[in-house]
Amino acid sequence: MKHYEVEILDAKIREKLCFLDKVEPHATIAEIKNLFTKTHPQWYPARQSLRLDPKGKSLKDEDVLQKLPVGTTATLYFRDLGAQISWVTVFLTEYAGPLFIYLLFYFRVPFIYGHKYDFTSSRHTVVHLACICHSFHYVKRLLETLFVHRFSHGTMPLRNIFKNCTYYWGFAAWMAYYINHPLYTPPTYGAQQVKLALAIFVICQLGNFSIHMALRDLRPAGSKTRKIPYPTKNPFTWLFLLVSCPNYTYEVGSWIGFAIMTQCLPVALFSLVGFTQMTIWAKGKHRSYLKEFRDYPPLRMPIIPFLL
Repeated sequence: MKHYEVEILDAKIREKLCFLDKVEPHATIAEIKNLFTKTHPQWYPARQSLRLDPKGKSLKDEDVLQKLPVGTTATLYFRDLGAQISWVTVFLTEYAGPLFIYLLFYFRVPFIYGHKYDFTSSRHTVVHLACICHSFHYVKRLLETLFVHRFSHGTMPLRNIFKNCTYYWGFAAWMAYYINHPLYTPPTYGAQQVKLALAIFVICQLGNFSIHMALRDLRPAGSKTRKIPYPTKNPFTWLFLLVSCPNYTYEVGSWIGFAIMTQCLPVALFSLVGFTQMTIWAKGKHRSYLKEFRDYPPLRMPIIPFLL
């Protein structure tokens, strides 16, 4: 069996960082990363990006050396991705924050609304209902992170957690401040508006959970397998007939329902910002589906049926 020699250079300055002798032909990029870590322990595998070209795409961990367009002396280029943190840790931090922050405003802890309102309770039913819905949403997200989601990538850059937490925690505080404010006024159309909005919220939460379960079932535990998602017997998954990312469609729908229920401008702005970001993600996933699967259903749109 012919062995390979692998030379790893810094992608920026072309300096030789490592030379690996007698590498097995069937070695994966993940195994090469582990070998590289032995000589440079400061760069653990999750921070490494190895590529065939200094400005090219990162090779996948599962790529096999002998199947790459390289000779028996292979040159790979290294880029440091920076300190990494697990996706599970990121999601738990992102979602626990809003849950806790919202409750601080709901229970009107001291120094928020003034001394005379400390630990008082709103007289409006919609305020209590909004707290239940908001808490349910983030408890659901936390449980899904622990027991449902299967991540194709184990980690993300540590710097992202600060950006993501600023977004989630900041908006949670802004929304909670106004919804739980002693001067808050209920929606214009009263109970009818609240009931309609609650129905939208609940349906979309059930839909979002159903899509997450369907996506989980597509990928066996410990696998990075990608398949085309199709509707199941669950009616909430039938939205797959028309959009590539119905989990985002339902997510946006939930926040629209919450905005209608509370008739609160910060919630509407949060919904708009979230919709904008999720549309970007949905378009990216839609493009990758079209690129990867030739038989991908042509009627599907990224996030909104027939439109977007």
